[in-house]
Amino acid sequence: MLDTVNTTKDARVDGRTTRWQEHKEQRRTEVVDAALRAIEEEGTGVSVRRIAQRLELPRQVVYRHFDGREDLDEHVRRRIVDMLLAELTPVLSPDGTLSEVIRHAVGTYVSWIERHPHLHHFLVAGSSDKQVLASQAISGARTAVAARVEDLVGRALARYDGDPRLARPTAFGVLGFVDATVNSWRADPNERSLSAGQLTTYLTTALCSMLSGTARALGGELDADTSLGSLLGR
Repeated sequence: MLDTVNTTKDARVDGRTTRWQEHKEQRRTEVVDAALRAIEEEGTGVSVRRIAQRLELPRQVVYRHFDGREDLDEHVRRRIVDMLLAELTPVLSPDGTLSEVIRHAVGTYVSWIERHPHLHHFLVAGSSDKQVLASQAISGARTAVAARVEDLVGRALARYDGDPRLARPTAFGVLGFVDATVNSWRADPNERSLSAGQLTTYLTTALCSMLSGTARALGGELDADTSLGSLLGR
């Protein structure tokens, strides 16, 4: 009988713990939603007080669900990354020529940034407007996209009997070039004389040249009009 009583008490405790965790997750979601709206409308420097005001909550209640501002910022970055990848991942496929595939992927990325400039800046700088150096959300997203590009490059290298070890550095080189170029374009007002379309065209041309040159150095043939589906045996 005592065992039955203890089991009942444990079940009540477990039930309360589960309900609290569910409430905490719901509240976190609400806070992140409010933070995203605030950043979109007011910029990256939005305070926790402003986020709390949108929810009609005391600032202390917001902090209760996070381990400080940096933890809140990381949850926001995670949501931003999910938004970006939801649009970018579907276009990372070899459907079309090299030029078409690159233009579609780069154009999707640049278009997203044009529509969400404050969210993109938050990924780069966070709420403190300083460079974000250690974010699992950002590094995880970069690794996921690089893995997809690495797979495509690796399959192309296999057709040329190229060294498969070159696929990974090539993938990260492509991503690094695109990121650095786009970040510079967003940060420097003088470079904003380039439209989003012009930037996309430049990046498409540059990446086609880089990948074509790499293929030739390995004894293969690849140009802007090469069908990636045919190249990869699709």
